[in-house]
Amino acid sequence: MVKQTEQLPQTNHLSAAQCQQHRRNRQDEPPPPASQPGSKFRSCWSCRLVSGGGLILAGAYVFMEARNVMRRCGTTSMGTVAQITFAASLAAWGIVIVADPVGKAQRKDVGTPST
Repeated sequence: MVKQTEQLPQTNHLSAAQCQQHRRNRQDEPPPPASQPGSKFRSCWSCRLVSGGGLILAGAYVFMEARNVMRRCGTTSMGTVAQITFAASLAAWGIVIVADPVGKAQRKDVGTPST
């Protein structure tokens, strides 16, 4: 078996002083504008309603399946408790998406205390 060696592309090597100068120049530059990937999702009411409602319904389905197991077997196992906990967390996640509490809370201005 013959091994083929790959040739690495030639790179420009900078001296230590040039490297430090390059770092200083990069630190002086303003950072690129940060894009907000979730901004469109937060402003789209129908998107939030569909995805949040889906999570709430998924939580309800998981909860109902756990209840059916409890009705048939009579005993509650750790798996059933885990299922109910997971169902509650799915529903809570859906409520948070629909309610969209991020950015709605406003900080109260605390002035100087009046005496």
